[in-house]
Amino acid sequence: MNWLMVIIGAVVGAPTRYLTDMAVQKRHDTVFPWGTFAVNVAGCLILGVLTGAVSEEAASDSVRLLIGTGFCGTLTTYSTFSYETMRLAEAAARFFAAANVIASVGAGLGAAFAGVALAEAAWA
Repeated sequence: MNWLMVIIGAVVGAPTRYLTDMAVQKRHDTVFPWGTFAVNVAGCLILGVLTGAVSEEAASDSVRLLIGTGFCGTLTTYSTFSYETMRLAEAAARFFAAANVIASVGAGLGAAFAGVALAEAAWA
């Protein structure tokens, strides 16, 4: 049954990632990969909330598999983040490459911590 939860989450997460990435990137006429940035930060926030909920025993293992592994596993993308950063550096857009790394890591960690805090406030 666990694998089914992961598959269901992935079936929703993958198209959500694609559609969100395309919608965000279409609105920004820049080389900075705003679409990937947005899905990764959103995924970090969701995982933070989920982590806090699991810690407070407000979410089951099935929910963790559905949302954490399935949905967020296909929503977020480290490989695309790495590829886009490398592409920016190779295209002499080193400022944007460095900004992508610093902003993505900083915002991702901030979102994860904020998610945990939100969950603890909601379920503590």
